[in-house]
Amino acid sequence: MDKMNEMGLTSLQVQERIDRGQVNISHDNISKTKKQIILEHTITYFNLLNVFLAAIILSTGRWTNLTFMGVIIMNSLIGIYQELKVKKIIDQLTVVTVKKIKVIRDHQQQMIPIEDLVIDDIVFLESGNQIGTDCCMLTSQGMEVNESMLTGESKPVKKKENDELLAGSFVVAGSGYARVLRVGNDNYSTQLVHKAKHKNKASSEMKDAIEKVIKVLSFVIVPVGLVLFVSQLSASPQDHATAIVKTVGGVIGMIPEGLVLLTSLSFILGVGKLAKRKALIQEMEAIEALARVDVLCLDKTGTITTGELEVEKIDALNDYSADFIHQIMGIMAFGFDDINATQKALRGYFKEPIDLSISALIPFSSQRKMRALQLSNGQRYVLGAPEYLLEEDDPLLHRVNDYSNQGLRVLLLGETDLLDEAQSQIGSVKAMALIVIHDCIREEAKDTLRFFDDAAVNICILSGDNPMTVSRVTQLAGLKGGEKYVDASTLPTDDEELQKVVAHYRVYGRVKPEQKQQIIKAFQASGHVVGMVGDGVNDVLALKDADCGIAMAAGSDAAKQAAHIVLLDSNFASMKAIVNEGRAIIADIERVSSLYLTKTIYSTVLCLIFAMLRISYPFTPLQLSLISGLAIGIPSFLITIERSSSLSAQGFLRHVISTAVPCAVTMIVYMLLIALIGQWLHFDMKMYSTFYFLVAGFISFLVVFIVCMPLNHMRIMIASILTALFYLILFFMPHFFGIYPLIGHWELLWIIPICISSVFVIGMFKKLIHKLYQYHERRLSSQR
Repeated sequence: MDKMNEMGLTSLQVQERIDRGQVNISHDNISKTKKQIILEHTITYFNLLNVFLAAIILSTGRWTNLTFMGVIIMNSLIGIYQELKVKKIIDQLTVVTVKKIKVIRDHQQQMIPIEDLVIDDIVFLESGNQIGTDCCMLTSQGMEVNESMLTGESKPVKKKENDELLAGSFVVAGSGYARVLRVGNDNYSTQLVHKAKHKNKASSEMKDAIEKVIKVLSFVIVPVGLVLFVSQLSASPQDHATAIVKTVGGVIGMIPEGLVLLTSLSFILGVGKLAKRKALIQEMEAIEALARVDVLCLDKTGTITTGELEVEKIDALNDYSADFIHQIMGIMAFGFDDINATQKALRGYFKEPIDLSISALIPFSSQRKMRALQLSNGQRYVLGAPEYLLEEDDPLLHRVNDYSNQGLRVLLLGETDLLDEAQSQIGSVKAMALIVIHDCIREEAKDTLRFFDDAAVNICILSGDNPMTVSRVTQLAGLKGGEKYVDASTLPTDDEELQKVVAHYRVYGRVKPEQKQQIIKAFQASGHVVGMVGDGVNDVLALKDADCGIAMAAGSDAAKQAAHIVLLDSNFASMKAIVNEGRAIIADIERVSSLYLTKTIYSTVLCLIFAMLRISYPFTPLQLSLISGLAIGIPSFLITIERSSSLSAQGFLRHVISTAVPCAVTMIVYMLLIALIGQWLHFDMKMYSTFYFLVAGFISFLVVFIVCMPLNHMRIMIASILTALFYLILFFMPHFFGIYPLIGHWELLWIIPICISSVFVIGMFKKLIHKLYQYHERRLSSQR
């Protein structure tokens, strides 16, 4: 290695490269720019449609019907303000999770952000690091790199001097020094880092359902509006202005303008609320995915246990002396650069030897379950899992099982007759000693596990340790079903067979990284929403394929990039507050979505029916604005603020339809009923409008009461005050809204029995929808 490589770059050399633009560039900002935020809240399909409708209204001169634009403008301003506010929080938090790397500069090792790397920088890489820029290997101490995210090959690749390290791969074993080859736009990472971070989008049933509704409306709204306009011209051939106003009223009713804002705003505010609870949301949809998780997979380390280990005792075997075992274990503990919890426990117990004299070594990896080294005198030693190093019928395994049943970890120190560093293989093993280690269980583990049990979330432990050891530890921590364990090496490789097996176990031991991924997929294939909590390189594949991947900030860079959520305090116990917050957010959106979709459904159907009947549409934009404001906008805001909702087990679409459809059908039936009554009683246009508006208002507030169930004092007060306010406004300002005064017209007495009967009609339709769902489910189950 030449002198520059030995000392790394100087500050002057770094600055020269920065001036030439030879510095790494970050493409990973999960926060939107201010310009993106403003454009996303203003330049939307429905906003542009509303502006077009406003222009048409202006052409008629009936300015009072422009009130709907006030709602649109307020929606946009509130959305922009709230998202900018959350952006500030997220930008502050991302500093905590910025990816850093060790470099040699000015003769010293420093930690710098990956974005600050320059060409020719000397970097130090160790297990768990993601390689953020293309490098050339200078020295390697058994370094192995997982390039599965680039090549699809999960088997680690051993790296030697002058080998190239690709951006996007990550170190799974060993350590070493490398020189940066390419940065910025010349870097392979411009394409490959994004591939390396590729993960499943967090599942969002709610967002998918709302997008379907919006997509259908986008196609339907223009042709329906044109058909309605033609019919309104026929209904009022001498009054084009009225025809335009009525048409705009129909089209505005079809637009669920508040629903789009409500869902995006709830997600945005949710990101902000969860950020305050030290959870960085990297995908907004992850909030819903987390709320709907019913299977949560995790490693016991860092969740049930603190992640710290302590050596409890040494069992010497085959006449090896305790002093000799301590000497060899000292070499094993300090002879490898990669540090994990086991290595720390060993270094805390055994003394560092004066002279290591190592001529060859095989670092630990989760695939091999062992590490090995050869001394300069030719002696070879191995340390690892007894199950992997001993024959299946070795009687020593009985003693290992006894320790495992007590919740203890056991390592085997052995002497081997072969060590092939190139192939990472060893020969037969002669046992020297059992190293007995115990986990430190977290104080809050029992409360956390109890919370998930009460929340109907099944916890599954996926660990690389002995299954009996893991089972015992989980039972000590209070995991229900912790006694149901299995050795992952015995699991079937066939996906369908694995799907049948996973339902019977809660603890999986000796799990390899690719098996974690397979177990996640098996649960998903069985219809479960699966969360995965991990912090290591061996969790990456499972994190990226889970419906909601959750990583610890203290974990590896690769794990944080693969996850949808990062726990900034690296504390699994904080999941309780995060899950509760997520469930409250989604439950509130589910609840108030019924208000918006009820209006959308009945407005769309009424547009078509009144167009076919060629009679005047029931509402004007001004009237709909009052209904939308008092019976939809304000209640949805207040319900969301209250945050006392419980998540529906039905799923988003079914929950919303079971409320919105019966209420919308009731509205349609009663609007048609009023049209018939008007024919019978010879209503004029103003009396028609009065009946339509008063009955529609009553049914709309009936929907508010239904959405507020189960009722409490606060909800009863909110719904009652808004209902009273609606009718008080109409009592004092009837002519402004184009209706007759509420007193002095005997025909209006018909409204009382009509409104009372609507309560029973909605109940009847709700029962009918429920029975139709039950019939549909019975048919599906019989087909299976």
